[in-house]
Amino acid sequence: MSPDEPSLARLMAASQRGDRAAYRALLSDCRTWLLRYFARRIAPHQIDDLVQETLVSLHRKLATWDSGRPFLPWLAAIARYRWIDALRRQRDEAELGDHDAAVAAEDEAVHARLSLDHLLTRLPPGQAQAITLVKIEGASIAEAANISGQSESLVKVNIHRGLKTLAGLVESE
Repeated sequence: MSPDEPSLARLMAASQRGDRAAYRALLSDCRTWLLRYFARRIAPHQIDDLVQETLVSLHRKLATWDSGRPFLPWLAAIARYRWIDALRRQRDEAELGDHDAAVAAEDEAVHARLSLDHLLTRLPPGQAQAITLVKIEGASIAEAANISGQSESLVKVNIHRGLKTLAGLVESE
């Protein structure tokens, strides 16, 4: 069973109050969620390291979560920053390497993802989040609505409008 927003939020609130058992359960559930989150974003051999880096960041930022706000978007933001850091490290390592080497398929995927992230920043936040959750991460409309705080209808509208805008941006570039 995949971790859900209400149970993660309860575990996080208990962890902030010093409940060690809740904290262990939170880390375990977050690890499960992060494995799924990174599975489509980075090479399989890098996932475990990235999950661990994200869990360390979660630990460092434990006190910054506001219990009045949803937990999963907060966790997703931390994960996204760790993922971007990993992509930057890959890019920096590639720049130090042989410049005449052919671009590997994995590198093309990384560059495509960076381009997609750039395009998503040009959308209104609600549209970008709906597209990311449903079309990229594979969440259902109901899951995306729960995570984003949008109604299911609004998630569908945001996806439709966002994809239409993205198509126009791609054509213009």
